[in-house]
Amino acid sequence: MTLSTERKQQIIEKYKQHENDSGSSEVQIALLTERIKDLTEHLRDHPQDHHSRRGLLKMVGQRRSLLDYLRKKDRQRYTELISSLGLRR
Repeated sequence: MTLSTERKQQIIEKYKQHENDSGSSEVQIALLTERIKDLTEHLRDHPQDHHSRRGLLKMVGQRRSLLDYLRKKDRQRYTELISSLGLRR
């Protein structure tokens, strides 16, 4: 359920804005998206795991807040990010 260190580093390398970037909005959204995908798969196998479902809903809400922030701050980066992550909006 947790991201491996290698996978996390790959995501950070792909979405970072500058050399030492590990916490920009794009990186955080990409990491949350990956965790949400993993947790969604877990919940397909374990539909009664309500504690994990609550964590999933919290992560989705956090990602939504970060996406709203990025959309207000820089529309171009927002549209590029959601297209590269394959999010609907």
